[in-house]
Amino acid sequence: MLQRLALRAQAYTPRVSLEPPDGLLLEVKGSLHLFAGVAGLRLAVADECRHLGMPSVVAFAPTPRAALALARAGRPHAVLDLSALTGALAPLPLATLGWPEDILERLARSGVRTIGAVIRLPRAGFARRFGAAQLAALDALTGRTADLRDVVRARLRFRRRRELVCELENIEAILAALAPLLAELGTFLRARQCGALELECRLGHRHSPPTSCLMRLAAPAADAHRLGELLGERLAALTLPEPVSDCELRTDALVPYRPDCPHLWRPGEHGGGFSGEASGLIERLRARLGEEAIHGLTLLEGHRPEKAWSRTAPPAIECSRTPRRYEPARSHRRPLWLLPAPQSLAAEDGLPRRRGPLLLLGEPERIETGWWDGGEIARDYYTAADSHGVLLWVFREREAPHGWYLHGVFG
Repeated sequence: MLQRLALRAQAYTPRVSLEPPDGLLLEVKGSLHLFAGVAGLRLAVADECRHLGMPSVVAFAPTPRAALALARAGRPHAVLDLSALTGALAPLPLATLGWPEDILERLARSGVRTIGAVIRLPRAGFARRFGAAQLAALDALTGRTADLRDVVRARLRFRRRRELVCELENIEAILAALAPLLAELGTFLRARQCGALELECRLGHRHSPPTSCLMRLAAPAADAHRLGELLGERLAALTLPEPVSDCELRTDALVPYRPDCPHLWRPGEHGGGFSGEASGLIERLRARLGEEAIHGLTLLEGHRPEKAWSRTAPPAIECSRTPRRYEPARSHRRPLWLLPAPQSLAAEDGLPRRRGPLLLLGEPERIETGWWDGGEIARDYYTAADSHGVLLWVFREREAPHGWYLHGVFG
């Protein structure tokens, strides 16, 4: 219940801390003018507690521990001046501090039963008998030292479900039923300055399990119209087992969102950043062709050309003032287009041929590796030009019979 109340209390301040088992701390100095001062904020917080069915005592003080002590003592005071704090705390029982029972019993046997009495004790003697931790707690209580608290961080996620008045089979009608949920999602994302990277739509049926449609985005999105268009593309490709009786939207993959920023130069030109067109194209192709049809490429640590890359999910495209540039790790040029398997070439006088003799350009690149995993290769790679001026990537086996092979084509 405290966790639920903490999440609701973030409507009044972002700095909310839990103090189990019965306390909740809000730093509200910067929020008082937004809620008609202490009286207005007290009523608002009390209403939140009543909404959750929780009894409450709302107290205000310059330090967190002091406000907690006042509330636990059942005194809904509002002490706003630090100079008046000690006087307000003095008559409160020590039990409001939440100290261990053995310490409270020892203090009670000494005749110390209130906060005022314990504050008047000699500091050095108190620390020797009851520990430095209790003295530090008193200093935080009275404002002598700062009292830093862990802030409750709400998990950002969106869940909205809608029961339909009648069962729907038409995709257009289903999208119309989803429109209010998408509008709520857009408002939710804009209010938190977040964007969604995944969106799941669950369509419920009367007799069959729900149909799930998971949509992954190439870039964070917060526009409800754009999300609705992509969702319509995905839903059009689904085969529903029976009519839809309810619908739900879910998203957990939320990231900070920056709207598309305009650039003076076109993308890729003189430092121009990426545009939203690339991510939109990726998302539409995914929606129409499926998740497996679109992929990205990543480099691997390896010298064998066929094992130096792998498929990945398309990377998230961000708007950046400094575009990422590819810097080759090797001094030799490598083609982007590799054949699925090296293609054997004819040879004449020890030189390769393909639609005529090939002209070898530059020095060879020797690759000898893979002996540890059974994929050993020993090759000399060359850049070659054919009679039409096409640049090819060819290699010659270092072992007999020293055959020539075509492995790639330069763009």
